Amino acid sequence: MEGRKPVRVIYSEEILLRRVGALAALIDSSYPDVEDSSDLLVLGLLKGSFLFVADLVRRMKRPHHVDFIVAGSYGADTKSSGEVKIKYEPDLPITGRHVLVVEDIIETGNTLNHVCRYLEKKEPRTLRTCTLLHKRVAGSLEYEPKFVGFDAPRSFLVGYGLDHAEDYRHLPWIASIED
Repeated sequence: MEGRKPVRVIYSEEILLRRVGALAALIDSSYPDVEDSSDLLVLGLLKGSFLFVADLVRRMKRPHHVDFIVAGSYGADTKSSGEVKIKYEPDLPITGRHVLVVEDIIETGNTLNHVCRYLEKKEPRTLRTCTLLHKRVAGSLEYEPKFVGFDAPRSFLVGYGLDHAEDYRHLPWIASIED
């Protein structure tokens, strides 16, 4: 944390929650055949997405189940290591269900690619992705998100679940961090 601190709010709490509500409505309308909570699995990609997932699922009207998967490539750095590891697998079944992977931010796309390839092997009925922030810099993104909250600036961002070395997740807004 030494020498690095949020310097400029990019998305206020109000703007974030308004957009999350709009995404929830869009997601609801994209699954017209979901009538039972066992049909749709919202799968949060931890740790960064936990606040986004919580706010999103509270606003969704379609029945659904929620589970999580942990994959990571950052550690304490501000750049991805490029090596993605799955550290925790979902408990709920994937096969035959609509699965919506909810990500906090897409930069390189490595984590999302790795997670989606892993999930496809479990034969979901559909596999879609949702991200709060998309930097639009991923050169090899295999799973373009169906739902995007914001096109994000290329600076390093913290808050609303996003961290730097585990700091700043608690902030109710998203800010850029100084180098």
